[in-house]
Amino acid sequence: RNSKTEADLSLAQARLRDLDAQLSVKEADLATALTEKRDLENGFRELKDDVVILKQSLEDAKKHLHSEKLRKVDLENHTKTLQEQMTFAKRLHEDELKEARRVYESRLAEVEYGHQRELETKLSDTLQELRKQQEEQIQGYKEEMERTLGAKVENAQLAVARHSEFASAAREELTEAKLRVDTLTSQLNQYQTQNVTLENRLRELQEMLDYDRELHRRKTAELQKEMARAQQQAQAQLEEYEHLLDVKVALDLEINTYRMMLEGEEQRLRLSPSPSLRSTAPQATSQGQQLLHGKKRKMQEAKKRCSAGFETVQHASSFGNISIEEIDADGKFVRLKNNSDKDQPLRGWVLRRHLGSVSDVTYKFPSQFTLQAGQQVTIWGAAAGASPGPSDLVWKSQRSWGSGYSIDVTLLTDDGEELAERRLMHIPREEESNEQDEEITGSEMEFPSQTKRRRKKKCCLVS
Repeated sequence: RNSKTEADLSLAQARLRDLDAQLSVKEADLATALTEKRDLENGFRELKDDVVILKQSLEDAKKHLHSEKLRKVDLENHTKTLQEQMTFAKRLHEDELKEARRVYESRLAEVEYGHQRELETKLSDTLQELRKQQEEQIQGYKEEMERTLGAKVENAQLAVARHSEFASAAREELTEAKLRVDTLTSQLNQYQTQNVTLENRLRELQEMLDYDRELHRRKTAELQKEMARAQQQAQAQLEEYEHLLDVKVALDLEINTYRMMLEGEEQRLRLSPSPSLRSTAPQATSQGQQLLHGKKRKMQEAKKRCSAGFETVQHASSFGNISIEEIDADGKFVRLKNNSDKDQPLRGWVLRRHLGSVSDVTYKFPSQFTLQAGQQVTIWGAAAGASPGPSDLVWKSQRSWGSGYSIDVTLLTDDGEELAERRLMHIPREEESNEQDEEITGSEMEFPSQTKRRRKKKCCLVS
């Protein structure tokens, strides 16, 4: 009996030790549960504060929306006025262009008429000089012949009076003189023939000049038509490129929205994400952060939450070493970055802001400003209250960069070349917090494809 009692006692002691160990585990679990309870209570209080802040933000957003609607009406009226002014200016420009073209054609006709008169005058002067030279030569020959003939006649008469034997010699000299007169007459006829040939050549040159003038006019008209055709083709290609770029941005936004919707659905259904989504997201991030220098275009897309009712979508592109890193959603600042290892002077460079239908405004960098390698510079609006510094500039003539549904900022060099661009857009979206907290109903479990279709439709509306 004693041994049995001792065995029972050892069993009871072992049981007691097990119970003590279980008690320690339970106490540790209790302490952990109490700690989690306190953390949950603190989180609940923080969520209440966040809800109050979000409600206040919602009221501010509604007020801002009302003011923006009024501003939209004013801007539409201003746009109509500007369109009427543009139409009037266009008609005025067309009239001025017609008048300038008429003046140019009249001046061209005067210049051509002046060249023709000058050529005719030179040709007539040349002909007169030739005729005058020929007449002078003929007159000189005649006078010389007369003097020679007279002298010889006198000598012959004297010789006849003195010596009769010289009569035959005088007759021979007279015959030679007649031969010289005939030679001079034939030369005169030859000169007249050359004069007729020169006049015919003049007419041929005039006809060739008229033909060349007509050919030049035709070639000029053809070149103008080709230039107009090339400009139209370039404009069409530019519009097509812009359309394709907008389509690509819209498709990328829709793909990202689908991926975010699918990840949220998998988290709500407590399913493991597919390997394709895991591999696609890092790949898209790395491709968005890659820099392409020279003529290659760098594309980046970023999404972040703006308020309780909107999504902020930013699209950026860069053609060089300077990129536009950030645009403040409230229009307080715009930030640039030098992605190269060399300093970049920004003398004469400007930032052009396009805000909806409002007229574009430009900010010009100081003449001595240089952006250091790998550094950033922030251009603040005057209302932000920032002080100028090495990495901070203040736009004194503009209170802010503006805020709206679409803000476009472009970086231009002193030659007008576009090096970087960033566009910020606010897109309305539907709240999905209530849907994530709902429990899975029987219909959603039985027909998950229908639920996904409904969510896809909502995503398409957002994009």
